[in-house]
Amino acid sequence: MLQSFKMALKSIWGNKMRSFLTMLGIIIGVAAVIILVSVVSGYMNTVVESFASMGVNQISVNVNNMQSRSLSVEDMYEFVDEHPDLYERITPNVSVSYPLKNGNETMSSTSIKGYSEDYLGIKEYEMDTGRNLSYADCMAEKRVAVLGYYTAVTLFGSPEEAMGQKIKIGANSLKVVGIVERQDEDELEEGGTDDFVWLPYSVAAKMSRSANISSYIITTRSTDNTDECTDTLETFLYEVFKNDDFYTVMANSELLDELNSQIAMMSTMLGGIAGISLLVAGVGVMNIMLVSVTERTREIGIRKALGAKKSVIMQQFVIEAAVTSSIGGIIGILLGSLGTGAIGTAMGISAAPSFGAVLLSFGVSVGIGLLFGYMPASRAAKLNPIDALRSE
Repeated sequence: MLQSFKMALKSIWGNKMRSFLTMLGIIIGVAAVIILVSVVSGYMNTVVESFASMGVNQISVNVNNMQSRSLSVEDMYEFVDEHPDLYERITPNVSVSYPLKNGNETMSSTSIKGYSEDYLGIKEYEMDTGRNLSYADCMAEKRVAVLGYYTAVTLFGSPEEAMGQKIKIGANSLKVVGIVERQDEDELEEGGTDDFVWLPYSVAAKMSRSANISSYIITTRSTDNTDECTDTLETFLYEVFKNDDFYTVMANSELLDELNSQIAMMSTMLGGIAGISLLVAGVGVMNIMLVSVTERTREIGIRKALGAKKSVIMQQFVIEAAVTSSIGGIIGILLGSLGTGAIGTAMGISAAPSFGAVLLSFGVSVGIGLLFGYMPASRAAKLNPIDALRSE
């Protein structure tokens, strides 16, 4: 075995260019598998992290209130209070479509929404300056607002300067009572995570001229019983509306599970596509090994005449094919690892070589050497010593 390995290395080194061209398909295939799977995985992990930051314990509820059947804010709060073992927090969710103004400054991309005092805890944010919305603000319809960090800096220069100032949303004037702590440490940008205004939901509903609030966000005590939480909620809503077409319940954890499933499918598909190049490379290995057998027919004849068994001849050529593929696989792993880091940096994502992709691609490359090297090795082992010695 050791002697066959040494002879394989000697043969590869003696035909450097041909050996390199043989390995090239393996190198490209292995590198492609590692880069594609790892970069896609890194990008999708970034998407998942971004999605998870929305809160995997959140359930979004939308209802279509009618005159005969409707659900009030009080009804929703009462339902949540009746199930303290399942639900933790609740807030109405009311969108306001008017632009935000302060003097001559207008911000049209700012997210303006109405929430309860629980929304700060739902988002797991902290206050930078001032206070959060309160229960009293919502009940008394106080015209107050909590700003995101970017919004405060853009309109007033700093969170401290924004405190107590007036802002205008459409024709409505509101007093700034608090600034939320900065969320994006890298860059403050228009329409980003720090560009928002929170109002008491009752005030936002009046601004939007919405008599019935139809959207809510509920958080669960645990993500382990999400199915029970959604089932209980759907049962309650069905009792109110008598028709499941009039409401929707969507748990973020279910969306995240679906996203993870899609990621796994995409990674497998891309890895399979890249793996086709490894199959093509295997055909190249087989062709070169057939040429090698033809070139070394006389050598095989001499060895068989001296008593070499078929198994020894076969072992020599199979090992040579496997070593060629293995060296190509190792070079491919190195290039794939370097390429993954470079592409990840260029894309601005955290991408590291996937251990599974490295292991799979290297295993396939070695397997290709063994599989596609078998036929040429078998041909060499079956040569008749006399005919082989006669060949030129």
